[in-house]
Amino acid sequence: MTHSPIDLFTPAVELAAAIRRKEVSPVEVVDRCLERMDALDPRLNAFCHRADDDVRKAAAAAADVVARTASADDLPPFHGVPLPVKDLVDVAGWPTTHGSAGAGRAPATASDPVVRRLVDAGFVLLGKTTTSEFGALPFTENETLGISRNPWDPERTPGGSSSGAGVAVAAGMAPIAHAEDGGGSIRIPASCNGLVGLKPTRGLIGNATVGAEGLGTSGVLTRTVADTAAALDVLARHDPGLWWSPPDPRGSFASVLETDPPTGLRIGVLTDSPIAGIEVDPACTAAVAVTLRALESAGHHVVDTPLPLPPADELVAAFMTIWNVGGSGVPLADPERVEPHNRALRAAARSVDSWSYAEGVRRAQQLSRRVVEGFLAGFDLLVTPTTACLPPRVGAWRAGADDHPLAALLNSYPLGVFTSVFNVTGQPAISVPVHHDAATGLPVGVQLVAAPWREDLLLQVSRTLELAHPWIDRRPPLG
Repeated sequence: MTHSPIDLFTPAVELAAAIRRKEVSPVEVVDRCLERMDALDPRLNAFCHRADDDVRKAAAAAADVVARTASADDLPPFHGVPLPVKDLVDVAGWPTTHGSAGAGRAPATASDPVVRRLVDAGFVLLGKTTTSEFGALPFTENETLGISRNPWDPERTPGGSSSGAGVAVAAGMAPIAHAEDGGGSIRIPASCNGLVGLKPTRGLIGNATVGAEGLGTSGVLTRTVADTAAALDVLARHDPGLWWSPPDPRGSFASVLETDPPTGLRIGVLTDSPIAGIEVDPACTAAVAVTLRALESAGHHVVDTPLPLPPADELVAAFMTIWNVGGSGVPLADPERVEPHNRALRAAARSVDSWSYAEGVRRAQQLSRRVVEGFLAGFDLLVTPTTACLPPRVGAWRAGADDHPLAALLNSYPLGVFTSVFNVTGQPAISVPVHHDAATGLPVGVQLVAAPWREDLLLQVSRTLELAHPWIDRRPPLG
């Protein structure tokens, strides 16, 4: 085997190709990841569960397969590439804390179907990454998992709730990471950490069960559009046992990047907060302006058709009816150790009878239809800021939370105000790191939204932006 220096900022698809060519061993790659985790994670706190012996055994087994396989084409697409899993999803033999001191610590008896797909694709599971409790808040600062910090500025949050996933990829501890998004939890850390983060259409990727009426979905955080597309090919698989599961996609998402990108698209714009009173940081609107210039240069047309959003109070009420039950199904060993904001959400959920809950879900569907039908009539693609603010400083969410537990959620609105709308509508949306704020040096993402099942369009247009404003060589100070 020919040895070459291992750069964990290398895109996952390229790292997989190097493993297939026997230029590098899965064991070497994993050892490099573990070394960086040892060096950086005490400061950044991306990982909440490490099983280094398991990881090294899996890497050694992957290396043996490479040695025994006559043709590289017979290996799965990501054979030997390390990938951590967010600690909301079960991995057989490892505990799932759900970010909660109240949750049990017994090892999971079986892996979630999403994890099984990742393993079938050849990934070596690297450990589990930090999350807010039950994924309810867009940052991780909690009793059980501690504070996760942004490698661009450790005094700021990396976003969340896929906090550790974003940190691990941005800081070069992993080339790609599993993540989940129920209100922006893939796209928010993508923006905060300078990464690519796609939330696919509702139902395209299935976990063991459909939770929270399909608000949430699994995905990945990556550095490149190509990695995101290739991972989507792995994850978007029909599951006959799941309540909502579409047929397998007709073609490869990765292959759409090899075709000529579309031109002449109608581009809608939303830069005002969907919730009145939330100011949008000039750096976030600047990211939109950069994006629009690039898209107009590529032959697309910006239109002034507004997105027909319902009144904010109706949309928030519909979202919260479902969001309140986000921690349901989590086995708790000690409910009294659940954090105050989640105890408040659970109490709110228990105060709603089943008839009222069903009415709330029905209203969410009605509001969603209004938005999607207006979207389809008005434009092909919508551009918004990913977040309304730069990554807040660690602890900023605490203002007023000692007196009013739900203040933690209210203080989070600037991070999720643009993303959560599209968890309700179920549309695919992606954050790409087109901009950096000159004053702070922090990355700033822009969100692109397409019609349901048009991940192909999002990927093609995101690739156009990636070529216009390359971000692959941008690395944080702690990376």
